[in-house]
Amino acid sequence: MPLHPTSVEFEQMFELAPVSLWLEDYSALKALFEQWRADGVTDLLAHVAAHPQCLQQCTAAIKVLRVNRRTLELFAAGSQQELVSRLSEVFRDDMHDQVVLELNHLWCGQYFFTNQSVNYALDGRRLDVQISLQVLHGHEECWDQVLVSLEDVTSRTQAVAQLALSEQHARNLFEYSPVSLWVEDFSAVKRLLDEVQEQGIEDFPTFIKVHSEFVDRCMEEIKVVDVNQQTLKMFCAESKEALLGQLGVVFRDEMHDSFAEQLRDLWNGKLVQHREVVNYSLAGDLINIHMQFSVLDGHHDSWDLVLVSLVDITARKKAESYLEYLGKHDVLTRLRNRTFYAEELNRLSRRGPWPLTVIAIDLNGLKRVNDEQGHAAGDALLRRVGEVLAKAVDATAWTAARIGGDEFTVLLPGMDGRIGLTFKERIETLLELNNQFYAGNPITLSIGLATCSSGAQLELCLQQADRAMYADKARFYNGAQKDRRQTP
Repeated sequence: MPLHPTSVEFEQMFELAPVSLWLEDYSALKALFEQWRADGVTDLLAHVAAHPQCLQQCTAAIKVLRVNRRTLELFAAGSQQELVSRLSEVFRDDMHDQVVLELNHLWCGQYFFTNQSVNYALDGRRLDVQISLQVLHGHEECWDQVLVSLEDVTSRTQAVAQLALSEQHARNLFEYSPVSLWVEDFSAVKRLLDEVQEQGIEDFPTFIKVHSEFVDRCMEEIKVVDVNQQTLKMFCAESKEALLGQLGVVFRDEMHDSFAEQLRDLWNGKLVQHREVVNYSLAGDLINIHMQFSVLDGHHDSWDLVLVSLVDITARKKAESYLEYLGKHDVLTRLRNRTFYAEELNRLSRRGPWPLTVIAIDLNGLKRVNDEQGHAAGDALLRRVGEVLAKAVDATAWTAARIGGDEFTVLLPGMDGRIGLTFKERIETLLELNNQFYAGNPITLSIGLATCSSGAQLELCLQQADRAMYADKARFYNGAQKDRRQTP
């Protein structure tokens, strides 16, 4: 058995090779290069760029000697003669730039090289091919035997292009999402939690209450990998670098307690979380945020890839606060309304504190002002009463409420009748100052007060305060010898 393949066997290997093989004669190309060198050309790329027609001269100088069966299959050619006669259909369009690079390898004396290029089959299919060119041994002086192999990498190239397109699509979805997105690395946080667990700590909530510095340390160990454009807009940052360099401005104050809750959930294995938190923009504005935290699939063992989405709910929180305000306040006077007053009475009847002093107040002459000057004038008087009572109530435990058209009540929990009389005098002093400030209709109030020491006496106390107020109103009208409907 021969140690080396025979020429017949070489012929068979060439013919049956699984890749496209071309045996070509580049001797005319070598002669063309030598002529250009003699003419003073030193840079082939620059020469072809300045004289594009030279590329056609080069390709015309290459002679195809033989192709194998795989070549005919790949290029949909019935015979070598057909393929050679239609090479202008094979080598065209976007392959030209790569051809120049291949020619430059030969110009520079490189007799073996690989490159990726584009060819076309005779049926019009675009083929991405991996080219390997070798000037055969013993033919380096004349280039008359050059072997070119073409591997069809169209599927692979398309797959790579599709992957790149998919990655770009995903990147665009992240970058231009209408919500703030943060990609973060919590692996260091996980290591800290694991260390605490290894120390035998079981009551983690108590542990972080005692060691609040542990929460701070965990916050410092979070690594922000990337943020999107909406994040920069939400936090008033000019760039990602500017934002990531000032995270201490963004996550502060209330965020410590929110992050402590987040750590407790992580300790309990909750890797997807929702909560409302407070952050701050770089401009210093408070932002109410709905946060969704997710350790992504495939990263549950390391927490090294976490997606955090933040939705700005500041406007919603303001609307909720305003609706809550409207539910418990009188819009005209800005005092508490009857609903809040009733709820407060119910709470006080059960829980105190005692004693409780109730002050019943009525605006004198409102009907007459409404009838003669219009409701706008009457509303102005009511607003002024609201100013007086709001100024008088200087403790959060005290409640001033408008409970009817011209009726008001002040509740003083924990205060006896003596304090109630002092408070009545304060109202009268503020009322005098208010009348000096506003020209036109002066306002007068009828005031009555009563005190009780338990929830069982509360209803009677309210009645006594009302009777005292009506008695004061009667004295006012009788003393002034006016009808109750007249202006004061």
